Amino acid sequence: MADEVAELQLFVEIVRAGNLSAAARVLNSSPAAMSRGLAALESRLGVRLVTRTSRSFELTEEGQLFYERCARIVAEIADAEAEASSKGETIKGMLRLGAPMELGRRLVAPLITEFRQKFPDVQVHLVLSDSGLDVIDDGLDVALRVGLPSDSSVIAKKVLTAKRIVCASPDYFRKHGIPATPDDLLQHDCIRLVRGRRVMDAWVFQDQGKRFEVVVSGTLTTTSGEVVHDWVRAGKGIALKADWDLQPELREGSIVPCLGDYWCDEINLFALSANRRHLSPRIRAFLKFIVARLPQAVAASGRGSTKSHPR
Repeated sequence: MADEVAELQLFVEIVRAGNLSAAARVLNSSPAAMSRGLAALESRLGVRLVTRTSRSFELTEEGQLFYERCARIVAEIADAEAEASSKGETIKGMLRLGAPMELGRRLVAPLITEFRQKFPDVQVHLVLSDSGLDVIDDGLDVALRVGLPSDSSVIAKKVLTAKRIVCASPDYFRKHGIPATPDDLLQHDCIRLVRGRRVMDAWVFQDQGKRFEVVVSGTLTTTSGEVVHDWVRAGKGIALKADWDLQPELREGSIVPCLGDYWCDEINLFALSANRRHLSPRIRAFLKFIVARLPQAVAASGRGSTKSHPR
């Protein structure tokens, strides 16, 4: 039974890591051992779980179904172990975290070092992505994510609320003028973020209590919020950004907001974790820490502190 459980854990880690080499690093093993373990599992089950390529693999239909069951089983085992050892409330072990790229690099990463000063026996693996990380599919203990997922298998704690603000560099506004109304954006080069296959070009505003959309266009699109930031700072166009991402530029004036009277698009950042009966002490400790400290870090950096904006 122990060998069978180890096979399930190995398979789940391979899928989460995306390839044998990455899984081997996580499990402190070798790619060859990962390959042998996967082959042994497929042989025992009598079914092909993955279709291999030279660099990665894809789950077969049977492999996907098997992974979903295995992920739950492995999570239950981890919960059982955590519950059994939680009486001493020892804060230790590996913590897998995910966050948006820009927020993660600027604010979450420094807070992780602070967290480890409090809990030096915790190891942290941080995944940064703008694609909307999933706690279950990406094998994370905690994911910081904008918006709530529809998945009922996760629990969510609200961490931050921010305005999405329209902004550009002073140099861009000097050359092209400042839009006076949202419709004026149709005459400007707007930098747009891409989520999946969707271009985020429908920007939401309000006027006299009524919400409306303006579908903007421009010459630049990207999947990276951080690249949007860099292009705005370089004077390449106007963008819609969360105000927590714009420090220190808003304070210094190197990025300037506009259309402030029309803003209405608020976004929320949530800390997501698996909806388990018993969370490990390290996960509970980090959730408590990040819910308290991240808003403080935003306030201290000046993010979200702009009160008045030119119309």
